[in-house]
Amino acid sequence: MKPETIPGVDETGAQRLDVRVRRDGSVSEAQDWLADEVPVALIFNGISHAVMLATPSDLEDFALGFGLTEGLLARADELYGVDVQPDPAGVRIEMEVSSACFARLKDKRRSMAGRTGCGLCGTESLEQVEPPLRPLAPCTTPLSPPAIAAALRAMPSHQALQQRTGATHAAAWCSLAGDVLLVREDVGRHNALDKLVGAMVEAGIDPRDGFCCITSRASVEMVRKAVAIGITALVAVSAPTSRAVATARRAGLALAGFARRDDLVLYSDADRFR
Repeated sequence: MKPETIPGVDETGAQRLDVRVRRDGSVSEAQDWLADEVPVALIFNGISHAVMLATPSDLEDFALGFGLTEGLLARADELYGVDVQPDPAGVRIEMEVSSACFARLKDKRRSMAGRTGCGLCGTESLEQVEPPLRPLAPCTTPLSPPAIAAALRAMPSHQALQQRTGATHAAAWCSLAGDVLLVREDVGRHNALDKLVGAMVEAGIDPRDGFCCITSRASVEMVRKAVAIGITALVAVSAPTSRAVATARRAGLALAGFARRDDLVLYSDADRFR
């Protein structure tokens, strides 16, 4: 279910405010749309595991995607129910999960306050930064640079929140032909990818039958989340980090960065981009 109206938050994930604009030496009164960024608590069987600053839209997708990419849910059917509720401090996502998932959560539980630019807040040891990651099964399906360029050209028309606010990232699932099939937006790039993963699983999409485009840099966490769900190709409009590239190469993920117009920089599994 979708949350009830949250004070000060538009149901589309944005709110309109009165502002004063100065341009070319003149001042005028206007209204501006701002993306919402609220604390979202992810609660598993009554236990709060994480609080993320996120855009309060597509939160059911977020719950499922976060559970899967963080390794808390081994399968989608371990999530029995999701209840999104407003809270005076933000939003609560109450999840009913299997006993196996709950046991996993208790093993991994840590105090973590997520922020839009950081994926390690609250991590207690170096070993928690990069737990073991199962490599992808080899994938030889070719990726067409013209198809990637077509998807990149089409993405802005699917980013309604970005068009209104200029403040959100997007993650898109695209067919091998370059069609944009699913898009999710959020102020946080990790959150946008989690939302996309949840939507893909709900739609029954095969993560090996296409590629993922992200409107951000490719951090190691973005790479790990893609690999965790079985995505075999990740295309970023900005740069990857060195750790992201090393992780992609170890895991067998095809990774491209600086994807703009017809240009790509190929960092991992370059032979797939034919």
